[in-house]
Amino acid sequence: MSHHRLSADTMTARTTASQWRAAWSLFPYVWQYKNRVIAAFGLLLCAKVANVSVPLVLKEIVDHLGKPDASSLILPLALIILYGLLRFGNTAFTELRDALFARVLQRAMRGVIHDVFQHLHAQSLRFHLERHTGGLAVDIERGARSIRFLINFTLFNIGPTLLEILMVAGVLFVKYDPWFGAITLMTLAVYIAFTVAITNWRMKYRRAMNETDAAANSRAVDSLLNYETVKYFNNEQYEADRLKADLRRAEDASVQSEISLAWLNGGQSFIIAIGVTAMMGLAAQGVANKSMTLGDLVLVNAYLIQLFIPLNFLGTVYREIRNALTDMEKLFGLLHKPPEITDAPEARTLAASQGEVRFERVSFAYDPRRPILDDVSFTIPAGRKLAVVGASGAGKSTLSRLLFRFFDVTSGCIRVDGQDIRQVTQASLRRQIGIVPQDTVLFNDSLYHNIAYGRPDAAREEVLEAARAAHLDRFIEGLPDGYDSKVGERGLKLSGGEKQRVAIARAILKNPPILVFDEATSSLDSGTEQGIQNELTRISENRTTLVIAHRLSTVVDADEILVLENGRIVERGNHAALLAEDGRYAAMWRLQLREEKETN
Repeated sequence: MSHHRLSADTMTARTTASQWRAAWSLFPYVWQYKNRVIAAFGLLLCAKVANVSVPLVLKEIVDHLGKPDASSLILPLALIILYGLLRFGNTAFTELRDALFARVLQRAMRGVIHDVFQHLHAQSLRFHLERHTGGLAVDIERGARSIRFLINFTLFNIGPTLLEILMVAGVLFVKYDPWFGAITLMTLAVYIAFTVAITNWRMKYRRAMNETDAAANSRAVDSLLNYETVKYFNNEQYEADRLKADLRRAEDASVQSEISLAWLNGGQSFIIAIGVTAMMGLAAQGVANKSMTLGDLVLVNAYLIQLFIPLNFLGTVYREIRNALTDMEKLFGLLHKPPEITDAPEARTLAASQGEVRFERVSFAYDPRRPILDDVSFTIPAGRKLAVVGASGAGKSTLSRLLFRFFDVTSGCIRVDGQDIRQVTQASLRRQIGIVPQDTVLFNDSLYHNIAYGRPDAAREEVLEAARAAHLDRFIEGLPDGYDSKVGERGLKLSGGEKQRVAIARAILKNPPILVFDEATSSLDSGTEQGIQNELTRISENRTTLVIAHRLSTVVDADEILVLENGRIVERGNHAALLAEDGRYAAMWRLQLREEKETN
């Protein structure tokens, strides 16, 4: 039992330390505007001095008006004007502080989100394959909100409230019975200890609520992204039931969070009530035995209102800060997760003069227990075409992912013009390679934007020329909005052939020396496939080309064909030589001919 409690306490301590590390990570984003921060703190101090001075002036007014010979109104009038100025000064200094700090807040928040977004793009493909996009979006959105809250309330609520309490306690210690200051500080200490203890206890409910909420969001986003699949299989109710189960778990966690909140609020109110009662009793006794004036009673009452209303709010703010830390921990967790694939410290720019690609004894596994490629070696001479064929799962598409360096090889190396791709920058490597994938995923933007994505800084005429070269121009000009036509989520408004032509236009616009066709026509009908195939053949002329294919009819013109089976090259040669060899390739060729004949 004690062992479990110890491990739970250790985990809580680690979580708290992790959260405060995340909060500290925010400091550089704020401190880069230190002049504004220092000025804002100066204004904050002025506001607090004004606020603490208000009850002192009010006491003098009450005491003067309470004197039997208080016939002159000059002194109370001056005090009343000072009272008004101090009240206004508190508000004015606070508003000036907020206006001055607004840009710091926005830029800090913008800086974090920008860095997280950039860092997510620096992560490996494995990272993104293992995460739910919906859950990631929720983590980023919550993290952004938590940054705003944490900066605003930590710097300008909790800190100032504690400062004001200490200032008031100091005044009470100096001017009155030390018990006034002692009760103030004791109430504050008990209140903070209770708030921290209960808030830490209920954080598990908040964390559970966040996790179940993110799971429900991920489920909903995933289902909506796969809208067509849901419809194909008539699974609307199934999806609704799965979401309902997630929402029920989120509801249970939320209810537990609210119940624990009620306990916290009740306890805080009880502590404040005891402190307020003790101080007012002490003040009333002082007035009764003539050791305090009526003005002193008013002063103590004013300080109680000034202190304990913000203190009550302080409990709420602390809870929200812990919630914000939980949310921000996830955001900075993303930012601090080191990318799996990084540039070497001395990485240089790839000098691709010819575009020769060489795989040297390459082995690779996504999971060490399941090898994908085993001792694969081949060379694609500059300007030549090499095709890789084989059954699904043979490791064909892995070759293109390794060439792009989405993953690093387990052993062996890949060279472009004799340079190990691990020793050059990823950006310079990927600039030299263009791809036409099997499934072209488009941005929910205009056709022009999607074509120009191949080289965003290209002139408009170059984009239009790429569209013409991909035989897209006639189709686009027939649309009501032409190049400004929206393609829909992931390009769903376009047919498979139209999307592939956009991919070809992108590759043409990028104009790289190395091209990869990753089963670029396998999802198309035979009529569309022939047209796309002709365009692929044309744009691959005089370029180093790697063709990953399922249909053998698309690779008969390749200079060399590799047959991949269980991650190993089992045959190699051109089309005629492989047919003459009458091995695995010849068997696949006969099978596909038979299937095409039966289809026709």
